[in-house]
Amino acid sequence: MLHGLANISQVLKTGLTPSASGSAYFELESPSATANSFLNRPSSLKITCTVHGPRPLPRSVPFSPHLLLSANVKFALFASRHRRGYIRDASERDLAIHVETALRGLLISERWPKSGVDVILTVLEGEEDGPLGVTGNEVRGDGERLSGWGMMSVLSGCITAASAAITDAGIDCVDLVSGGVAALVRPPKYPGKSRHKENGGGELRIVQDPCPSDHQDLAAVCVVGYLRSRDEVTEIWTRDNIAGISPQHDALVLERLVDKAVEAAMSSRLVLEEALRENAVVKLHRKTLAEAPVGAKATESA
Repeated sequence: MLHGLANISQVLKTGLTPSASGSAYFELESPSATANSFLNRPSSLKITCTVHGPRPLPRSVPFSPHLLLSANVKFALFASRHRRGYIRDASERDLAIHVETALRGLLISERWPKSGVDVILTVLEGEEDGPLGVTGNEVRGDGERLSGWGMMSVLSGCITAASAAITDAGIDCVDLVSGGVAALVRPPKYPGKSRHKENGGGELRIVQDPCPSDHQDLAAVCVVGYLRSRDEVTEIWTRDNIAGISPQHDALVLERLVDKAVEAAMSSRLVLEEALRENAVVKLHRKTLAEAPVGAKATESA
């Protein structure tokens, strides 16, 4: 089973929204092999995240000894080729649930009793489910629909952006959680319904941070939220029938797919750490200027 790593660039900035307790902007762009025209644009992911809180809960809410986390994911109207609605749909609510699951293992919630924190994620540009012309309702050769692949990369980016924003807000955490995604890809021309090399279908390969628009036949996709210091997975989500890919080695295939998704999450963590380090330096510099005497401030600014 071959293993490939996409040539991607990641941008992560924190502290961009002064009115919020914490904020982050995450951008991921991978050069697409089919991006030679206006219609086939490069794969890109742009997400903003704001954190509001922790703040006291209303009196009407029952007492809770732990911090109550609420995540909200919304696609901008222009985030994809197909115009989104103003009201959250089922896929956006589903993404929010997965983000909450990934973040609950990150927070030290017992330090904030009867408090709540809201994590608001806005997807400015999202991954497409497939090449141009694939509407999400098309059925491939083995009878499975080509829909929802882009959501996996969006979830990975949401987890990373939310972790950066929560850390920027100064909320106590056990570690940094980063998102990673890996996909099991079939060859471009896959004859018939066969899924195995011994059946004449070619060799499957694992791709980290896949671009759905570059792969017309994805066999499976796995997303994880990973805490590197604790070596824990706080969230794992797979799509497609893993057991049907290789009846004899389905457990091994799943294990390799998860391992590659964890490796992708570790790569995203490097960007996360660097962004938070830069933000810490900026905050420390501002604090030093604020506490310095007036004459020292003038000298520093000069």
